[in-house]
Amino acid sequence: MTTSTEGGGERITPPPLPPVQHKRSRRESFELRSARVPFRLKLAAVWAVILGLLVALFAAAGFDTAWMREHAGFIAKGITWTLIIAVLAIALACVLALLGALGRLSSNAIAVGVTGFYTSFFRGTPLIVQLFLIYLALPQIGIALGDPWADWLTLDVITAGVLALGLNYGAYMTEIFRAGIQSVGHGQSEAAEALGMTYVQKMRRIVLPQALRVIVPPTGNEFIAMMKDTALVSFLGTSIDQMEIFRRAQLVGRADFRNLEALLIAALVYWGLTTIFQYFQLRLERRLSKGYVRGTAGVAVQGQRRAAAAAERKAHEHSP
Repeated sequence: MTTSTEGGGERITPPPLPPVQHKRSRRESFELRSARVPFRLKLAAVWAVILGLLVALFAAAGFDTAWMREHAGFIAKGITWTLIIAVLAIALACVLALLGALGRLSSNAIAVGVTGFYTSFFRGTPLIVQLFLIYLALPQIGIALGDPWADWLTLDVITAGVLALGLNYGAYMTEIFRAGIQSVGHGQSEAAEALGMTYVQKMRRIVLPQALRVIVPPTGNEFIAMMKDTALVSFLGTSIDQMEIFRRAQLVGRADFRNLEALLIAALVYWGLTTIFQYFQLRLERRLSKGYVRGTAGVAVQGQRRAAAAAERKAHEHSP
């Protein structure tokens, strides 16, 4: 710090700031070392740390591991009915979503009105309410209408669950299908019409095959979410031979007063299922996107190489 006199007064001059080259070189050297480490190795390290923390928390909680090993097989047997309900419901949802999307894009007032009411109601009410309405209200309507409606509208638990899940998810997937159809250029439709194709031929041969590239990824996400929502069917009550994962965990956990252990097993089973289907979904997305986007692996490798080269240049520039 220095002082100077100017006009009879004193002015204090602050000292010069310390050089930041040393701090900058440390940061750049760290970035350089980090860029040399493969991305997958860093990702594996993060997962290892997270799993280590979870294992430590699990050990500290003192769960009855012997009971969990004994009853894990019984709970895992619910995978069969979980997949049956989810597959049937997603098939119904895809059909309803396609019809809903075509209705929303139609110029027919009746089609637009019906599909608009359908999507509004099933997106505006909770899924659990829809389950009970279909399972409990439809039989009463059938009784009021008389035979043969009473028999037709009295549904078992699995049928009611599939119907409710399909109607609910179909309403949400209507917008997915509509966006996929609209993503196909108008020139494609005009070319199909110029060739003399009917509306059905145009949709089946030209529009829908191209729209699948946009429809499949969010539809896969909806299916994964639906597998977890099959647990809501258990609130209707199911027979022992038709119990899905959550119902089995709930039953055996209450019987032995091991609710937390049973729910933890169910969570791990659901997690394993979603991980498997996410893997196959990613493979399907890559297959459908061939010719549209570049491979992500090559882009990631090029990005790492560019970052390493840039860090080396900066290190050489700031080195004495």
